[in-house]
Amino acid sequence: MKQRRVVVTGMGVVSPLGHTVDELWSNIKAGKSGIGIMTKFDTTDYPSKISGEVRDFDPSSVLDRKEMRGMADFSVYAVYAAVKAMEDAKLDDLENREFDPYKTGVYLGNGIGGFEIVEQGIEKLLTKGPRGVQPMTIPKLIANEGAGNVAIRFGVKGPCSTIVTACSSATDAIGAALHAIRYGTVDTAITGGTEGAITRLGIAGFCKIQALSTKYNDTPQKACRPFDKDRDGFIIGEGAGILVLEELEHAKSRGAHIYGEVCGYGMTCDAYHLTAPDPTGDGAARAMLAAIEEAGITPDQIDYINAHGTSTPVNDPMETKAIKRAFGAHAYKLKVSSTKSMTSHMVGAAGAVEAIISIMAIRDSFFPATINLETPDPECDLDYTPNQGVSGNIDYALSESLGFGGHNGAIVLGKYKD
Repeated sequence: MKQRRVVVTGMGVVSPLGHTVDELWSNIKAGKSGIGIMTKFDTTDYPSKISGEVRDFDPSSVLDRKEMRGMADFSVYAVYAAVKAMEDAKLDDLENREFDPYKTGVYLGNGIGGFEIVEQGIEKLLTKGPRGVQPMTIPKLIANEGAGNVAIRFGVKGPCSTIVTACSSATDAIGAALHAIRYGTVDTAITGGTEGAITRLGIAGFCKIQALSTKYNDTPQKACRPFDKDRDGFIIGEGAGILVLEELEHAKSRGAHIYGEVCGYGMTCDAYHLTAPDPTGDGAARAMLAAIEEAGITPDQIDYINAHGTSTPVNDPMETKAIKRAFGAHAYKLKVSSTKSMTSHMVGAAGAVEAIISIMAIRDSFFPATINLETPDPECDLDYTPNQGVSGNIDYALSESLGFGGHNGAIVLGKYKD
């Protein structure tokens, strides 16, 4: 049986660096940071006071007030980005559909769900008792509601699932969508990830395990510095990244614009620790190699890696080891970068936004930078494209995501060739 090819025909985004793909990509190319002082709540008692917030965001062109009242932030972000992705793919005309709703699926990643709804519900419970808890509390907070709201918006009646694998959620969702199209379950998929967990509980929890940066509260745009010796933790972000994937012949039959191809996916588990990665990098390396094998290429054909690159003391040396383990001598010829240095770590949305960035990098033959890489860590000795992006051909890019629980996901994205 001939393997079905899967292509990207639409993309949408809500991020700290903009709410259109063009705005996000323009800021990435310019090396701009979307990180700033946290404004969502009073951080006086919090050791970390910075984040990648979604700012100046007006979803009213997509959702009315009643609809927004029935959604947590992560669902609002997901629906908005999905609408923009479907508009981009020219699949938004629901009266004259160019997709079969029964052969279309929604595959979204989400790490945390509606934390702000949890907090509001607990406050109501403690102050007013169970009668004070709002009727939509459960439907708003559970992680699958982002995917459910997207499916309802477009009348998608095929598979609708949510992948919850922490920071690997969006990458794993894209992988699930790839396989669903490749093996004929669906012809079209709305996929990616979403997150909205910059809340009192979310930040307190991450602070308690000393995961967030605390050293750069006065210089927030310097805080995320992957692979730099002076890094001290990640910077949490929020938003959504959505991609429309189609089986190649389905896309060609309607004259769709094709951004690139999703070629392969790999998923592994460290089975090592709930919050710390396996320091040898074995699990991450195996995920990368599995994605490359499924793509039908060899490691030396990868030109660029969009790294997980969290700017934490434990991740960056481990990830460097993983890349060396997977690529051997070719690791030193690759361009690598962590665009989290600009976007912050968008948790369940991270892999999708980084996939979009990788697709744009392939399209424009441009390697994005890792900004704030001022004093390289001796344990991190690869070419991380420090501080300024550079031009160069990219036939294949690999985007990897590594999550709490030991989850490792990687996708290979390729330049579309008919």
